[in-house]
Amino acid sequence: MIASLPRPAWLRVSTVAYAVLFFSFLFLPLVVVAVFAFNDAPYPAPPWRGFTLDWFFGRHGERTGLLADGPLLASLWTSVVVACWVTLLTLLVGTSNAFLIERGRFPGKQALSLMMLAPLVIPGVILGISILAFASRMAQFAEDLWGLELDFLRPGLPLVVIGQFSYIVSIATLIITARLKRLDITLEEAAYSLGASRAAVFFTITLPALKPALVGAAAISFLMSFENFNTTLMLVGSDSPLTVMMYGRMREGATPVLNAVSLFLMLATAALALALMRMQVRREAA
Repeated sequence: MIASLPRPAWLRVSTVAYAVLFFSFLFLPLVVVAVFAFNDAPYPAPPWRGFTLDWFFGRHGERTGLLADGPLLASLWTSVVVACWVTLLTLLVGTSNAFLIERGRFPGKQALSLMMLAPLVIPGVILGISILAFASRMAQFAEDLWGLELDFLRPGLPLVVIGQFSYIVSIATLIITARLKRLDITLEEAAYSLGASRAAVFFTITLPALKPALVGAAAISFLMSFENFNTTLMLVGSDSPLTVMMYGRMREGATPVLNAVSLFLMLATAALALALMRMQVRREAA
């Protein structure tokens, strides 16, 4: 339909109704979680019992808030550390993969590109169990054959990083490859013809052109690692990331502290999204 033509009243009404229902479905649960983070009651759901900040700042008995909950803050920091490592590895390997797929010429490249997507269609639980079984078998084999203790192959944070990296790197590779496809290779060829070295071309032409994709891939990798639960649950050791800690708290009995954590994460995610949007606007205006 041409946008400038008048639309029937029923179509306008149905469009508005659809938009309202769709966005209500998306955001109403988040609004409820945010509101009841301030509920003066020991449960994270209606009815409303009054306003309180105890679930953020409380320091007594059952009213221990988010900022005074040592184990919860430790799990939050653990998730940040894991996400940073996953993001770093994902950017390094994802960039290498993008150049291999886009610039490389070798037999079986198409098959390799399709195989790279396999982790994206495997359920997280199955992926976690498979990695745990393989890593544990390799660790046991090294111990039996050479007497080596490969603790990083046992359940723990190194294995969590490896497990999350195994599928997040595929997404980062796709993002960076899409940007690399649009890069005008004649700019690099012109620099080479003028005597520039490979390192100079990469850091002055290629890398700046890939910067938006790298920033986007880093943001997506960090957020996907931070919120991952299925794979992490299968590989975690004694140091629980935030998602596993929240799952354990939910099983023991939910309190509005979990609502407070959820609100904090929503605000942090929104701040990151706004920062990326502002960076994109500045880049387009430059």
